[in-house]
Amino acid sequence: MTERYRVFFGFKKEPFAQDIRVEDMMKSPSLKGVQERFSFAVNLGAIAVVTGDVGSGKSSALRYASSKLHPSEFKILHVTATSGTIVELYRQICYALDINAKGSSKAAFTKIIRASLLDLVHKKRKPVLIIDEASLIRLDAFAELHTLTQFEGDSLPVLPIILAGQNNLIDNLTFRQSRPLASRVVARSHMETLSSEEMAQYLQHHLVIAGCKQNVFAEQAITAIHQGSGGLLRRANNLARGALMAAAMEKCNVASAEHVRIASTEII
Repeated sequence: MTERYRVFFGFKKEPFAQDIRVEDMMKSPSLKGVQERFSFAVNLGAIAVVTGDVGSGKSSALRYASSKLHPSEFKILHVTATSGTIVELYRQICYALDINAKGSSKAAFTKIIRASLLDLVHKKRKPVLIIDEASLIRLDAFAELHTLTQFEGDSLPVLPIILAGQNNLIDNLTFRQSRPLASRVVARSHMETLSSEEMAQYLQHHLVIAGCKQNVFAEQAITAIHQGSGGLLRRANNLARGALMAAAMEKCNVASAEHVRIASTEII
């Protein structure tokens, strides 16, 4: 099915792929906002928070921002949070540091991680911890995570942290248990949903990077995609792809609002 619609519309590659190259990402205000605050926190060795609804593009924005850090100077520690204990989070950080640590001692994990972070610094590489889905982190884990950032009496900023998650992440950081971590936050960014005008630009941008110069979405189809997606990128991608597949099946050169409706019946 995918190959059929790509051939029909003359796409050189999938226009709405999840693994889009950072160079091909549309530089929206939200994307630029994340990148600026990301860099600000990294330079200070502090914490930045990125929020947004499911499918708003947080992970892509983090990938874009981290791509600006040269691997010879920075070590990206990318973990995906769960609702598990702080030890489970520490274990993920160890894996990101290429450490196969075992056991269940918080003190032991903290010692191992801190020693590895200092070793990176001595080798002139700055570690950057990115925690995706951070809104899942338990409050008792938030209460202890800040200990990884304390070096030389809290005067040496060794580990900048980027926390990304759904909107309740901010609420979780306002609890008393989270204050030591929240006090280190220097920047906040929210991934806004696309406006109708931005949606039209977004769809056209992705058609162009796929090698299609003409607009293959009717104006009513763009409106339907915007309304059906609520301005969220992931759902817009699914609706746009599905609409083009439906149009190709009918050998229509332009996807209509009806094709978007058909696509909407295939997704949840």
